[in-house]
Amino acid sequence: MIGNDRYTISYLFDPRFQGGTSAAIAAELRALAEVGLRPRLHAVESQMFSGRTLSRQIEETIAGLGLSLEWNSPSIGGDLVVLHNPSFLKFDSAFCSRIVARDLITVTHENFLRPSGEESFDVAHCLKLITGNSLALRRRLAPVSPYNRTVLNKWLAESDSCEDWQMLEDDWFNICDHTLTAPTANPRDRRGRLSRPGAEKFPALADLDLCFPTTSEANVILGADGLIAGRTNRPHWQLYEFNRLPVENFFEMIDFLVYFTAPTWSESFGRVLAEAVAAGKVVISDERTAAMLPDAIIPAEPADVDRIIADFIAHPVSYRDQVEKAQQSLAHFSPSAFRRLFVDIVRNLPGGLK
Repeated sequence: MIGNDRYTISYLFDPRFQGGTSAAIAAELRALAEVGLRPRLHAVESQMFSGRTLSRQIEETIAGLGLSLEWNSPSIGGDLVVLHNPSFLKFDSAFCSRIVARDLITVTHENFLRPSGEESFDVAHCLKLITGNSLALRRRLAPVSPYNRTVLNKWLAESDSCEDWQMLEDDWFNICDHTLTAPTANPRDRRGRLSRPGAEKFPALADLDLCFPTTSEANVILGADGLIAGRTNRPHWQLYEFNRLPVENFFEMIDFLVYFTAPTWSESFGRVLAEAVAAGKVVISDERTAAMLPDAIIPAEPADVDRIIADFIAHPVSYRDQVEKAQQSLAHFSPSAFRRLFVDIVRNLPGGLK
């Protein structure tokens, strides 16, 4: 057991996020439980979603850990309050919960700026709602990756409405706690793509055609809700709506994860790419995304994908070597690495864990 009963930790988030945010929170809760830390969980019913259907990752994790979830608490207290992904407030005109904390850390799962320099959402609005409804000695923004930090620093430099916030010195990275699967000895031209649905997550159709051609043995796209709704006619594509196919089954169907997004979007961490690496797959993505997981992702353009895949298939030893090197790099994002980060952060806070 680390700490003592007198030091209290609360988590604040909208548990209906699909994809990376909820997966990251769930992994954190599991990692902290290993050392006896069980934060009090507060759910915000923001205007971003309707209903109270929890993300699968959150629902399974809190049930497995025996934790409870408090909805729309009028008052949220703790020595440390960790708020995940402030973008959940972008459609709200008010924030109905009052936060009272010694330290408030807001984890910035989404980049504040798009590659064009435009805001991804009304960042100042969300942070002002939090600031106006919080009484805290210190408020800190916690980036999830070096790229996320760079974008956050740029936004801060251009904003005159964030004087109440400081930057956390360490990156609050996503935990990669997946079981490692050995790479296949005989890779085939089986390609796949996985993301939550959303136009910003997908490149132009011409780029998708380059990444998933008729010559491939398989082209599996999970999270293809928009393509299905638009009746995209590509008989050589296997299209599945998000959450309609278990992720483990998806990975069994492919040997290469090929992941590009719209030019107006950039990932803040790229959790799904780490999942693919853990599943024993070679991952190909754009240069900016590849830089977030050094040694784990092959940087490329869509026009390069055929050549890269053909080379790995012709040289299966290089396929194995790439996957093993990539999997070794995931140790930097392990549950134990996050626990060390968390405990170091909290111990360095005045009045923190001892």
